[in-house]
Amino acid sequence: CPPPGLSYGLLPRPCRALVLLNPQSGPGLALKDFHALVQPMLAEADIAATVFITEKAQHAHEKVRDEDLSQWDTLVVMSGDGLLHEVVNGLMERPDWEAAMTKPLCILPSGSGNALAASINYYAGNEQVSKHELLINCAFILCKGLHTQMDLVSLSTASGKRLFSFLSFGWGFISDVDIASEKYRKLGNARFTLGTLQHLARLQLYRGRLSYLPADAAPGTSSDEPAVANGSAGGTVLPVGTEAPGARAEGALPEDSLLVPLQQPVPEHWTVVREEEFVFVYAIYQSHLGSDLFMAPAARLHDGRIHLFFLKAGVTRVTLLKLFLAMEKGTHLEVNCPHLHYVPVRAFRLEPRTAAGVMTVDGEALACEPVQG
Repeated sequence: CPPPGLSYGLLPRPCRALVLLNPQSGPGLALKDFHALVQPMLAEADIAATVFITEKAQHAHEKVRDEDLSQWDTLVVMSGDGLLHEVVNGLMERPDWEAAMTKPLCILPSGSGNALAASINYYAGNEQVSKHELLINCAFILCKGLHTQMDLVSLSTASGKRLFSFLSFGWGFISDVDIASEKYRKLGNARFTLGTLQHLARLQLYRGRLSYLPADAAPGTSSDEPAVANGSAGGTVLPVGTEAPGARAEGALPEDSLLVPLQQPVPEHWTVVREEEFVFVYAIYQSHLGSDLFMAPAARLHDGRIHLFFLKAGVTRVTLLKLFLAMEKGTHLEVNCPHLHYVPVRAFRLEPRTAAGVMTVDGEALACEPVQG
């Protein structure tokens, strides 16, 4: 029985799939793995795959923005999370984005992080695996053809960018490791371990103001700082906090009904974190941040929640390392680190005090500036 608010669809047979494949992702074996491991499974399942190989940044974004999608039953992304970020934002730029976003999307992991693939593997009840085992599990999920809704988060920045994000927004230690370790991506998942150890040696603090709307807050009530709590189910098919269909002009993007413009103070019923020095701020909407980083055990595909983690200044390097090691099993909240806070929210705002550190959206770098989602 599906959780409340969740409904499932089934891909037709025969099924026509457009596979957007980045041959440079992760260790650079995507095309070889597609032909050797994935294609035989798809043929068996009566899924006819047309492969589109990306040759430059934003190639997939342009392809899905301009493509006649009626010839495909599903769009399959074989890469890391970055290519899916391109695809989602390309779809959201179409005048018919509402119809386009009902097209089933599938992720086949061939990057070095593979967070969404690891999350879907977890929701499907499989053991935590990586590399070829994770790829085969995800290909099998595609072959079975069952699809369901997934939350999107709408992000807007002070410079006027509007982005749609399916995985995470980050600032500070974790984002710096993610971007700085790009040069080691041939190592696969080990790139994050190496990057973490390098950044631990020169632990940095990031100054900024963090505010959020707790997931269970009724409008007009302000809450004190959060205790650790679990997110619960519920939510909407549209990006979290958007209004009901029919409330806007056809083709117009959904309105961020929970947010006020960045120039204005946050609404009174939001929580503002008193301290302003952080090791990291991370908002994640799925369970995994990598194939062996189980960051948000309470998260589900479609729970209407942003799972917000922030680590305040004062944590020791030893404790930080303990947290990262515990994150592999999803037990980091049991380390009882008083500096680590977790709260399910429906909206957040981050205003950096300096332009230090990179911000990341779905693992892709973003200039450091005020942002809300």
